[in-house]
Amino acid sequence: MRKFYILLNLLIASLAAQSQSMRDTVVSINEVVINENRFNTAISKQNRNVYIIDRETIEKLPARSIQEILQYCNGIDLRQRGPFGAQADLSIDGGSFEQSVVLLNGTKIIDSQTAHNMLNLPIPVEAIERIEVIRGPAARIYGINSLTGAINIVTKRPKDSGLVLSAYAGSNFEKDTAGTGKTFHGRGIQGGLSLSKEHHQHSLFASHDKSNGYRYNTQFDNNKVLYLGNYQLNSSNEIISTFGYVKNSFGANGFYASPGDKNSTEIVQTTLASIQSKHYLSGGWTLMPRFSYRYNDDDYRYYGDENLNSGRSRHFNNSLAAEFNSSYKTATGELGLGAEARREDINSSNIGEHRRDNFGLYAQYRTSIVKNLNVNIGTYLNYNSDYKWQLYPGIDASYELSPILKITGNIGTSQRLPSFTDLFLDQRPGNIGNAEVEPEKAFQGELGLRIGKSNLGVNLNAFHRKISNFIDWTRQISTEPWQANNVGQLITQGINMQSNYSVLLDANIKVNLTLGYSYLDSEFDRTKIDIQSKYLVSSLKHQLTQTSSIQIKGFNMLFATRFNQRGSGASYWINDCRVSQAMGKISLFADAQNIFNTTYFEVGSVPLPARWFSLGLKFASPRW
Repeated sequence: MRKFYILLNLLIASLAAQSQSMRDTVVSINEVVINENRFNTAISKQNRNVYIIDRETIEKLPARSIQEILQYCNGIDLRQRGPFGAQADLSIDGGSFEQSVVLLNGTKIIDSQTAHNMLNLPIPVEAIERIEVIRGPAARIYGINSLTGAINIVTKRPKDSGLVLSAYAGSNFEKDTAGTGKTFHGRGIQGGLSLSKEHHQHSLFASHDKSNGYRYNTQFDNNKVLYLGNYQLNSSNEIISTFGYVKNSFGANGFYASPGDKNSTEIVQTTLASIQSKHYLSGGWTLMPRFSYRYNDDDYRYYGDENLNSGRSRHFNNSLAAEFNSSYKTATGELGLGAEARREDINSSNIGEHRRDNFGLYAQYRTSIVKNLNVNIGTYLNYNSDYKWQLYPGIDASYELSPILKITGNIGTSQRLPSFTDLFLDQRPGNIGNAEVEPEKAFQGELGLRIGKSNLGVNLNAFHRKISNFIDWTRQISTEPWQANNVGQLITQGINMQSNYSVLLDANIKVNLTLGYSYLDSEFDRTKIDIQSKYLVSSLKHQLTQTSSIQIKGFNMLFATRFNQRGSGASYWINDCRVSQAMGKISLFADAQNIFNTTYFEVGSVPLPARWFSLGLKFASPRW
């Protein structure tokens, strides 16, 4: 802990010194409005623990995929099996990778087979406007599976017609001595085309990323297409449409069954489509219907492409959802009502054919009738064809002590439905599901303090969470298969801090510093102690993220540092850097990832890449 205190004190002292010497030169932080399906809330008015990764930050980071961006976000544990966007599991504040929800412009993306595929998204980085991270149980906002939080990816809406192209290539300059003998390398290209008219805007994005890996059988080939359309029928009615497709094939050496799976490969194809509209009616009513569809094809080949007649698992998933949200402004506050229906089905070689239906009702009310006090209370009533009726209430509130200081607090509940893999997998002698598994349930309370000035933002929070009916894969003796079971309660207490400081040294020099720190203390209360655990949670006990950037006209340099220490396993520091130079419509960038060549693991025995260098070029007209 001494290292953390020293680092925190040095950074705070540095910020204080710079603030004193440059107090007359500040940078305004733009206000961001969070769309919570029924309510639109400015980030400064939020009562919950929300973190934003904006477009300016995304462009500075040495990242070319959503997965790489999220690894710089404090509180998110991104455990990669394959780097550069090949495959990764996401969890928030010590939960499991099945306990959070990902959304695209408010549309929920849930993989009922397994959350291993949840980040297989058809979203090139060039299409992202910002990423919103909402921490804590959020059933009354987003419904099922938002047990520990939610991540909403917001895409760009073009203001002008234009074109953007970005290409890169990189290597670690090491050879594949166990395979082809060739030097490991990777390359990619992303592009976007926009058409902006007075009453309609359209965007088409595409990307291709390919690599022969960073060690034996870690190659990947990733292709994405995304279309976004906005139509303004008049000043009160708007239609928004989305279509995306991604095909992601990769070597899966050590991903699931090391060391026997060293030749395994996997191909995951995902299609997303949604259409939603907004209607601003008289009397303060707003109506927002939405329809969405997701199809996923997961083809896992244990023996690789050489033997497709044995060790092959094929899963086809469909989910069809309809939502209807509304809000009504009154003299004392705002009322939000909503309903959703979701059908999920799977046809799988080792899970079988199954279907389930889910129906939910939302009710929320927020008011600030008392001066400086904002309260948001609501509930989510859920019916599932397998688990019947469940109710998940929640409340959040904030009180402004001064224009720059606010106290926040929330109490929330949520659930996570077992996946079809948890319930029905038949992969003997290795793994079997359990049709008797019950949903996981969470209860969390949180208190926070928020400081917000024109150039300085600090968010401090402490929480206590209990997850009951926690699902793990267990067995009593080594000759038995692993089986999914409800094994007890996971109790987690944590603190987290996120800060941002920006300053103008003169008219052409901008400095930005961010610092995030999280501490988690988890205690597992098992119903049985004489069992072996396959996926016992090994969450991050300490996590520190820090970025420092300086911009001099068109030149920008960013250094990023990440420190991770798990409850079990070794700790590690990762240091990355991006240097870029803008010259009108053209930008050049150079990335160095894992600069000090750290050896580290995030899942099992899968080592992550050593030092990696990349060079890239971007053209944008106009600059997006």
